[in-house]
Amino acid sequence: MKFLEFMFVPTILFLTVVAPIWLTMHYRSVNRSARGLNEGDREVIEHMLETVDTLGQRIQTLESILDADHPDWRKGRARREREEA
Repeated sequence: MKFLEFMFVPTILFLTVVAPIWLTMHYRSVNRSARGLNEGDREVIEHMLETVDTLGQRIQTLESILDADHPDWRKGRARREREEA
């Protein structure tokens, strides 16, 4: 019985002080390691950025064609948007 009485105070101190700090530090480190992008995610993002660049170039090409064929197309679109609102 003396051993249990001897271990009572250290056990309470461990559970109230050390264990919460230990758990907090553990889950912080787990969250930090999970935040980084893995290689697959980086490849997907790179592919998406390339697609966005390609689509941006296509839009510029289409706008330049429309500017050449129909110089007032931007004014007509703005007028339709005002009429719809």
